[in-house]
Amino acid sequence: MAAPRVPDRLRAKLARRVSLSMAKGGRKTGATLVLGDAARRTTDRALRAALLAEAAQADLARGHDDPALRRTAYEAALALADRRHAKGDAKGAAASLSSALTLAFPRAVHFDSLSSPLAADPAGYLAPFRASTAFQALTAPRGRTAPAAPVPADRPLRLLVTTYSNANFLHPIRERYADHPGVEVRFLDLKEDGTLRPLARGGQRMMEHALGGAPALGEQAEAALRPHLEWADTVFVDWCTNAAALFTLVDPGTTRIVVRLHSYEAFTLWPHLVAWDRVDDLVFVGDHLRDLAVACLPPLAEPDGPALHVIANAMDLERFRREKTGADARFTVGLIGAGVVAKDPRWAVEVLRLLREHDERYRLVVIGDGLDRKASPAARAYDDLLRKDLAELEPTGAVRLLGRTEDVPEALTGVGVILSSSVRESFHCGLVEGAVSGALPVVRDWPFFAGKEHGARTLFPADWVVATPREAADRVLALTATEEKWRKATADAAEHALTTWDWPVIAPGFDRLLLKD
Repeated sequence: MAAPRVPDRLRAKLARRVSLSMAKGGRKTGATLVLGDAARRTTDRALRAALLAEAAQADLARGHDDPALRRTAYEAALALADRRHAKGDAKGAAASLSSALTLAFPRAVHFDSLSSPLAADPAGYLAPFRASTAFQALTAPRGRTAPAAPVPADRPLRLLVTTYSNANFLHPIRERYADHPGVEVRFLDLKEDGTLRPLARGGQRMMEHALGGAPALGEQAEAALRPHLEWADTVFVDWCTNAAALFTLVDPGTTRIVVRLHSYEAFTLWPHLVAWDRVDDLVFVGDHLRDLAVACLPPLAEPDGPALHVIANAMDLERFRREKTGADARFTVGLIGAGVVAKDPRWAVEVLRLLREHDERYRLVVIGDGLDRKASPAARAYDDLLRKDLAELEPTGAVRLLGRTEDVPEALTGVGVILSSSVRESFHCGLVEGAVSGALPVVRDWPFFAGKEHGARTLFPADWVVATPREAADRVLALTATEEKWRKATADAAEHALTTWDWPVIAPGFDRLLLKD
């Protein structure tokens, strides 16, 4: 999405000042201070917003976040959006709203950090948006011509399952309804559709259309989506991102719209672009995500908002039930996935250090890709610290990095303890899969949700959840002290996981949602 533009002549002048500032005081006092100073000097609102936006982005680009600067920047962008909206400039207002939202939801702050200001205080963090007249217009009800029709009684339900690129959590659902005599199912990946892909990627144009502009986008979306909406009785949109925003850009008529939100989306701008009065049902995979979404999105609490449901992820867990191999499985701690900072693998390393102080037979096995160092400077800084940890531990055999595997059940046969070290999760399928495999589950009380009404402590049995690495190590040491204790604890955990979250247990919830059974 486009950011406000600083004129080229001024940009060249500022670049010279940045270079001089860096020469005098180093990178930290370079672009950010110069741009911020220029913003304070100008009386041109558009230029001030552009300069502040560049200052905040320059701050993030060097791996730092100044929350006060970033908030000042998106407040300036919102003020400009309000002025433009008042003048009927939908395109300009959308550009400013896009800048504000981009500044409020940068990857480095919510994904490549161990905390999030949005999770800590949703209402406070989003207060400037809620006070903005342009944002109020963006998120205002858009209406639909008719309510969703009831499930047909004289023919199979026509179900369209759709997403943008990520179908990772859809296989059991698609498989169930493909074989269901009462359902005719189709699948649509918007990214693979040459007409829909560019429409779905146009977030700023969607904002412009919602503000009364971009008529061509509305016409194109109508032409591309109407055949799908006319065929389907129900559209199930997985992930509350651009596919959900695009499908609600047009009036769905009598077609029922169901959207599922996992976790990632709550920390992005996309839910704020969805027309919630055109969504009939919104599904969450955990109560804690429902609570966060309701706190972030006031339209969800309105009378014309969607019905809210909590249904766990669809998982085929039986395939993870295999015999453990090797005498050292009891002392092998597993971590599935460490590809993002939110997984906080350094917390797992700290648990390992504490375990090895007691017994050097304990080791850590990491299954999955490593961190993407290109994601952001913040991610790279975290990975630098992680690499130092691993450089110390790998040569001793204390840590083994398995990398990505297509056979996770087999990889888990050698794991006797499964960790969830994350700062946030929607559900954490890998933890539950590990528990079913016969590994002892140890769940960090996810800090993004710790202390709130719902979180890891309400999703999982209380004894699975710990607050600190020391508590995690104590749980492992106590329940792996003997083969008998470990076998008993892991059998109980596997039984709980299977009877609570296996697909045959969860599937009827989807039947009630989609088929009204």
